[in-house]
Amino acid sequence: MSSRRGRITDEEINELISKLQALLPESSRRRSASRSSASKLLKETCGYIKSLHQEVDDLSDRLSELMSTLDESSPQAEIIRSLLR
Repeated sequence: MSSRRGRITDEEINELISKLQALLPESSRRRSASRSSASKLLKETCGYIKSLHQEVDDLSDRLSELMSTLDESSPQAEIIRSLLR
């Protein structure tokens, strides 16, 4: 990053945008293939992060439900616990 008191160059912004775009799923990258604006890319990234949070929450809920139905000492419960370590 630029050493000028927190100021960032256009080149650095473009580099960061490219790096961020590379982190998005393939479908988002295709939509953004034409040199999209930074604000559009940031909106897509925020939406993607929100969807990941929702997916984590859903998976956590499903895992909690599954664990509540298993006997604590069962082999299945032990396998799940070992995977979570």
